[in-house]
Amino acid sequence: MKIVQVEDFFHPDAGYQINIISKFFVKFGHEVTIITSELDKVPESLTSFFGRDNIEERDNEYSNKYGVKIIRLPVRSYISNRAYFYGKIFDVIKAENPDVVFVHGNDRLLGMQYLLKLKKMDYPLIMDNHMLEMASNNKFNKIFYRWYKQFITPIIVKNGITVIRTQDDPFVNKRLGIPESLTPWLSVGSDTLLFYPDSNIRKSFREENGIAEDSIVVLYAGKIDKEKGGKLLGELTSEKLSVNKDIVFVIVGKTNGEYGEEIEAMFKGSPYRVLRFPTQRYSDLAKFYQASDIAVFPKQCSLSFYDVQACGLPVVFEDNNINVDRAIDNNAFTFKSDSIEDFRNVLSELINKEPEEFERIKQNSIDYVRQNYDYEPISREYIKEIENSVKHYKESKNGRK
Repeated sequence: MKIVQVEDFFHPDAGYQINIISKFFVKFGHEVTIITSELDKVPESLTSFFGRDNIEERDNEYSNKYGVKIIRLPVRSYISNRAYFYGKIFDVIKAENPDVVFVHGNDRLLGMQYLLKLKKMDYPLIMDNHMLEMASNNKFNKIFYRWYKQFITPIIVKNGITVIRTQDDPFVNKRLGIPESLTPWLSVGSDTLLFYPDSNIRKSFREENGIAEDSIVVLYAGKIDKEKGGKLLGELTSEKLSVNKDIVFVIVGKTNGEYGEEIEAMFKGSPYRVLRFPTQRYSDLAKFYQASDIAVFPKQCSLSFYDVQACGLPVVFEDNNINVDRAIDNNAFTFKSDSIEDFRNVLSELINKEPEEFERIKQNSIDYVRQNYDYEPISREYIKEIENSVKHYKESKNGRK
């Protein structure tokens, strides 16, 4: 099956859903093409984390390694971090002669453009949605919801188009009015071929960085900005925890501007060792996780939650509704949102667990991912949904003849 995926922003070094399911689709015997934007007009807020230098070389490396074709197209502009493509993109999609088109983001500009042009398309369509209710905070969102329900949702319903929810969140049903019958939930997850416990890597990383085997390594990896609670992370490191063990913080990611300077000052003034590493390629992150004992997420929670859990790291994060659901198996622990005091207390309590209990929690983390969030079986579920969409399209087309 020829699967053409269309995505506003794709970076080969990232660990996003499209990066991982694409390589599994090829592994399962399918042909995959990703059509995405050139990076010259992509906002700095999207590219700063991974960088835009040598993107052609990095695309080629990803393609050669995983067998996924990448086509980059110019865009008119970006609006609210969403790409506004030239109409040429539809000709490029057609030229690929797909068996099915997978448009990522049914509520993005391209997703809506595609749906409005659906009558002119001669191939099956499947879509997904990555939005969370708590993340939808644009001041014009209510106007958008009403417009979408009036003009776009009827197209989705009439054509029976599947919109996969990547989070167990009712956003697409509650805000966009898409029936639950069309919105199956297929979770994000972890590539367990890459992320798993490894005692040898743990030992070598600690030796290279002068970390004792019995030290507790607390890890943060990701964007260090306001949205991700950068200052809360800095405050966490700036005072002693209520523990009697040697603590080392490993912080992976870069800071920017005055906000970043404040955080870096907190790291430098910490009573603990704070080891700083720059932003890493997705494929290079595993060793940081494998060398650590606990992962923290000051605000929100990135997809790396599943990767650190796959490596056996208990997680401490804020008590939003998504995180509360993720902590149901004694694998992760929540603190009161924006409370540095509770953040420190919960982390301290976890560090003070008896060794036997701590090992059980680590195993719970591993089991949580392997049993529920391994990307290989998740990718097979994606293929089932894609095949169902192709079947529905063919049946509908035959019914119209």
